[in-house]
This record gives sequence, structure tokens and C-alpha cells, in this order.
Amino acid sequence: MPISATAKNTGISVKKLLPVVDMVRGMNVEEALDALTFQPTVAASHVAKVVRSAAANAENEIFARPADLVITEIYANQATSLKRFRARARGRASRILKRSSHITVVVDEIEEL
Repeated sequence: MPISATAKNTGISVKKLLPVVDMVRGMNVEEALDALTFQPTVAASHVAKVVRSAAANAENEIFARPADLVITEIYANQATSLKRFRARARGRASRILKRSSHITVVVDEIEEL
């Protein structure tokens, strides 16, 4: 039974999250957390937090151990953007978009053969 966790409005753009998300897709939860621990980006700590949350949800809902869980789906979607303006020459203004994102992680138990 797949269990999910979502972090909304993380304050990091999707473009910065995609390499980290692609790295852990399909990994075991413990391996993913180990890999994310040693990544130098801020995005890795946000993704690790959501992976830990999904593992905790699975532990509470279906009594699964984190060692038995695998990340089946993980994706980052665009959230709302903060719109700001910067003063430019000759009384003009230019727009600044501070992008944000939603991170979703879906974990499931490893199928025994």
C-alpha cells in the first residue's frame, strides 16, 4: 500500500530540486537518506525531510520498517511565486519572481519474491 508525504511551498525552485529528486528516485529509503546527507545543496535537506516524513507515515499506517521501504514516486511541482519589483533606470521597474515548489514522496514496501 503506497504511503505519501508532501512538503508545500518550500521556497526552492523546481529547477534546483530536480537533480536531487532524480538522484533518489527508486532508491531504498535508508540508502536515499544516506545519499542526501552528503549532498552539499540546501535542496537535499528539504528532500530528506520529506523522505523521513513519508517513512514515518508508513511506519505508523502500515507498520513497515524504513529498511523495507522503497521510493516509488518522487516529484517536485511548481507552487506559487512571490512577485517582487526592482527599481531600474529612468523610473522603471523590472519584475523578480521568487519561485517555490511542492515536494511529494510516495513510498511502498519492497515486493518479496
